[in-house]
Amino acid sequence: MFTRIIDRLEEGVISLLLVGMTLMVFVEVVMRFGFNTGFLWIQELTLHTSAWFVLFGASYGVKVGAHIGVDAIVKMIPPGPRRWVSMVAVSLSLFYCGLLMYGGWVYLAKMLKVGIELEDLPIPRWIAHSILFIGFVLLAFRFIQLFVALAAGRASGFQLADEAAEVLKEVEDGHAVPKRGKGEP
Repeated sequence: MFTRIIDRLEEGVISLLLVGMTLMVFVEVVMRFGFNTGFLWIQELTLHTSAWFVLFGASYGVKVGAHIGVDAIVKMIPPGPRRWVSMVAVSLSLFYCGLLMYGGWVYLAKMLKVGIELEDLPIPRWIAHSILFIGFVLLAFRFIQLFVALAAGRASGFQLADEAAEVLKEVEDGHAVPKRGKGEP
Protein backbone atom coordinates (compact mmCIF):
# COMPACT_ATOMS: atom_id res chain seq x y z
CA MET A 1 0.00 0.00 0.00
CA PHE A 2 2.76 2.44 0.99
CA THR A 3 4.72 1.59 -2.15
CA ARG A 4 1.68 2.18 -4.36
CA ILE A 5 1.13 5.59 -2.77
CA ILE A 6 4.79 6.51 -3.36
CA ASP A 7 4.54 5.20 -6.96
CA ARG A 8 1.45 7.27 -7.75
CA LEU A 9 2.79 10.36 -6.01
CA GLU A 10 6.09 10.07 -7.86
CA GLU A 11 4.37 9.64 -11.24
CA GLY A 12 2.02 12.54 -10.55
CA VAL A 13 4.82 14.89 -9.49
CA ILE A 14 6.90 13.95 -12.55
CA SER A 15 3.93 14.63 -14.82
CA LEU A 16 3.20 17.99 -13.20
CA LEU A 17 6.84 19.03 -13.37
CA LEU A 18 7.09 18.12 -17.05
CA VAL A 19 3.88 19.95 -17.95
CA GLY A 20 4.90 22.94 -15.82
CA MET A 21 8.34 23.20 -17.41
CA THR A 22 6.89 22.89 -20.89
CA LEU A 23 4.32 25.62 -20.26
CA MET A 24 6.86 27.96 -18.66
CA VAL A 25 9.31 27.59 -21.54
CA PHE A 26 6.48 28.05 -24.07
CA VAL A 27 5.26 31.23 -22.36
CA GLU A 28 8.79 32.61 -22.13
CA VAL A 29 9.53 31.92 -25.81
CA VAL A 30 6.26 33.54 -26.92
CA MET A 31 6.87 36.56 -24.67
CA ARG A 32 10.48 37.04 -25.82
CA PHE A 33 10.11 36.45 -29.54
CA GLY A 34 6.50 37.53 -29.97
CA PHE A 35 6.36 40.57 -27.71
CA ASN A 36 10.05 41.37 -27.09
CA THR A 37 9.57 41.07 -23.32
CA GLY A 38 9.48 38.32 -20.74
CA PHE A 39 9.47 37.38 -17.09
CA LEU A 40 12.76 37.33 -15.20
CA TRP A 41 11.59 34.71 -12.75
CA ILE A 42 10.54 32.06 -15.33
CA GLN A 43 14.13 31.11 -16.13
CA GLU A 44 14.99 30.52 -12.47
CA LEU A 45 11.75 28.63 -11.84
CA THR A 46 12.34 26.46 -14.93
CA LEU A 47 15.87 25.70 -13.74
CA HIS A 48 14.66 24.55 -10.32
CA THR A 49 11.73 22.65 -11.84
CA SER A 50 14.12 20.76 -14.10
CA ALA A 51 16.30 19.84 -11.10
CA TRP A 52 13.23 18.44 -9.33
CA PHE A 53 12.25 16.61 -12.54
CA VAL A 54 15.70 15.02 -12.93
CA LEU A 55 15.94 13.79 -9.35
CA PHE A 56 12.37 12.47 -9.26
CA GLY A 57 13.06 10.90 -12.66
CA ALA A 58 16.21 9.17 -11.41
CA SER A 59 14.28 7.22 -8.78
CA TYR A 60 11.49 6.49 -11.24
CA GLY A 61 14.10 5.22 -13.72
CA VAL A 62 15.40 2.73 -11.15
CA LYS A 63 11.84 1.58 -10.49
CA VAL A 64 10.96 0.89 -14.14
CA GLY A 65 14.43 -0.13 -15.33
CA ALA A 66 14.78 2.81 -17.69
CA HIS A 67 18.43 3.57 -16.96
CA ILE A 68 20.88 2.61 -19.65
CA GLY A 69 23.89 0.71 -18.38
CA VAL A 70 27.01 -0.87 -19.76
CA ASP A 71 26.47 -4.42 -18.64
CA ALA A 72 28.25 -6.54 -21.26
CA ILE A 73 30.68 -7.94 -18.66
CA VAL A 74 27.97 -8.37 -16.04
CA LYS A 75 25.87 -10.44 -18.47
CA MET A 76 28.79 -12.89 -18.81
CA ILE A 77 28.58 -13.68 -15.09
CA PRO A 78 26.32 -16.66 -14.25
CA PRO A 79 22.95 -15.71 -12.65
CA GLY A 80 23.88 -16.71 -9.06
CA PRO A 81 27.09 -14.70 -8.80
CA ARG A 82 25.51 -11.93 -10.89
CA ARG A 83 22.94 -11.51 -8.15
CA TRP A 84 25.72 -11.06 -5.54
CA VAL A 85 27.62 -8.63 -7.75
CA SER A 86 24.39 -6.68 -8.21
CA MET A 87 23.79 -6.65 -4.45
CA VAL A 88 27.27 -5.17 -3.95
CA ALA A 89 26.55 -2.56 -6.66
CA VAL A 90 23.21 -1.68 -5.02
CA SER A 91 24.96 -1.42 -1.64
CA LEU A 92 27.49 1.00 -3.12
CA SER A 93 24.63 2.97 -4.70
CA LEU A 94 22.92 3.15 -1.31
CA PHE A 95 26.16 4.37 0.27
CA TYR A 96 26.37 7.08 -2.42
CA CYS A 97 22.74 8.07 -1.77
CA GLY A 98 23.51 8.23 1.95
CA LEU A 99 26.44 10.56 1.37
CA LEU A 100 24.35 12.86 -0.81
CA MET A 101 21.40 12.78 1.61
CA TYR A 102 23.75 13.78 4.43
CA GLY A 103 25.38 16.50 2.33
CA GLY A 104 21.97 17.73 1.17
CA TRP A 105 20.71 17.83 4.76
CA VAL A 106 23.74 19.84 5.93
CA TYR A 107 23.39 22.23 2.99
CA LEU A 108 19.64 22.71 3.58
CA ALA A 109 20.21 23.33 7.29
CA LYS A 110 22.73 26.05 6.44
CA MET A 111 20.38 27.62 3.89
CA LEU A 112 17.57 27.61 6.47
CA LYS A 113 19.84 29.20 9.06
CA VAL A 114 21.10 31.88 6.66
CA GLY A 115 17.56 32.53 5.39
CA ILE A 116 18.34 33.70 1.87
CA GLU A 117 15.85 33.58 -0.96
CA LEU A 118 16.18 32.75 -4.63
CA GLU A 119 17.48 35.55 -6.84
CA ASP A 120 14.26 36.28 -8.77
CA LEU A 121 11.58 34.66 -6.62
CA PRO A 122 10.55 35.29 -3.00
CA ILE A 123 11.02 31.61 -2.13
CA PRO A 124 13.48 30.52 0.56
CA ARG A 125 16.46 28.81 -1.07
CA TRP A 126 16.24 25.83 1.28
CA ILE A 127 12.73 25.03 0.02
CA ALA A 128 13.70 25.27 -3.64
CA HIS A 129 16.81 23.14 -3.06
CA SER A 130 15.11 20.58 -0.80
CA ILE A 131 15.01 18.20 -3.77
CA LEU A 132 18.68 17.50 -3.00
CA PHE A 133 17.50 15.59 0.06
CA ILE A 134 14.09 14.41 -1.17
CA GLY A 135 15.41 13.09 -4.48
CA PHE A 136 18.10 10.98 -2.86
CA VAL A 137 15.67 9.65 -0.25
CA LEU A 138 13.44 8.47 -3.12
CA LEU A 139 16.43 7.04 -4.99
CA ALA A 140 17.57 5.19 -1.84
CA PHE A 141 14.01 3.84 -1.42
CA ARG A 142 14.15 2.43 -4.97
CA PHE A 143 17.59 0.91 -4.37
CA ILE A 144 16.33 -0.69 -1.15
CA GLN A 145 13.43 -2.19 -3.13
CA LEU A 146 15.91 -3.54 -5.68
CA PHE A 147 18.17 -4.93 -2.94
CA VAL A 148 15.21 -6.75 -1.36
CA ALA A 149 14.24 -8.19 -4.76
CA LEU A 150 17.83 -9.34 -5.30
CA ALA A 151 18.06 -10.88 -1.82
CA ALA A 152 14.74 -12.69 -2.30
CA GLY A 153 15.81 -14.00 -5.72
CA ARG A 154 13.09 -12.08 -7.61
CA ALA A 155 15.79 -10.24 -9.59
CA SER A 156 19.23 -11.20 -10.79
CA GLY A 157 20.57 -7.70 -11.36
CA PHE A 158 19.73 -4.15 -12.26
CA GLN A 159 16.89 -4.07 -14.75
CA LEU A 160 18.71 -1.86 -17.22
CA ALA A 161 17.19 -0.79 -20.49
CA ASP A 162 18.51 -2.92 -23.36
CA GLU A 163 17.69 -0.78 -26.38
CA ALA A 164 19.48 -3.07 -28.84
CA ALA A 165 17.42 -6.09 -27.72
CA GLU A 166 14.22 -4.03 -27.85
CA VAL A 167 14.89 -2.88 -31.42
CA LEU A 168 15.80 -6.41 -32.54
CA LYS A 169 12.56 -7.72 -31.00
CA GLU A 170 10.55 -5.02 -32.81
CA VAL A 171 12.25 -5.91 -36.10
CA GLU A 172 11.49 -9.61 -35.55
CA ASP A 173 7.86 -8.80 -34.77
CA GLY A 174 7.63 -6.61 -37.88
CA HIS A 175 6.86 -3.43 -35.89
CA ALA A 176 9.99 -1.58 -36.88
CA VAL A 177 12.04 -1.32 -40.03
CA PRO A 178 15.80 -1.08 -39.47
CA LYS A 179 17.44 2.01 -40.92
CA ARG A 180 19.76 1.32 -43.78
CA GLY A 181 22.97 3.18 -44.52
CA LYS A 182 24.06 4.54 -47.90
CA GLY A 183 24.53 1.87 -50.51
CA GLU A 184 22.58 -0.81 -48.57
CA PRO A 185 19.60 -2.46 -50.37
